[in-house]
Amino acid sequence: MNKDLEKQLQGYGLTTAQILYRMPDHPAILQTYIWQEYDLAPDFPEMRGFLKFWQEKLDGPLHSVRYIHRKLISATEWRALRGEFVIH
Repeated sequence: MNKDLEKQLQGYGLTTAQILYRMPDHPAILQTYIWQEYDLAPDFPEMRGFLKFWQEKLDGPLHSVRYIHRKLISATEWRALRGEFVIH
């Protein structure tokens, strides 16, 4: 099974974050970074881990983070099928 589909079936949804950060050499200038990963709402462990990594390892200090989360498969949209149709 596809790794992404497996995560979706476990309840993960797609999280997209727009990260604004200050350039290390020019702190008055803001840069944008877009991060996207499958994550679990409402705690967002993947995004929190990435932001922790950013703060510990990267030079550009964070200004702000905006994010959106969407489950791509809900329980009502997924069901197991029994049987198949064989067409020549």
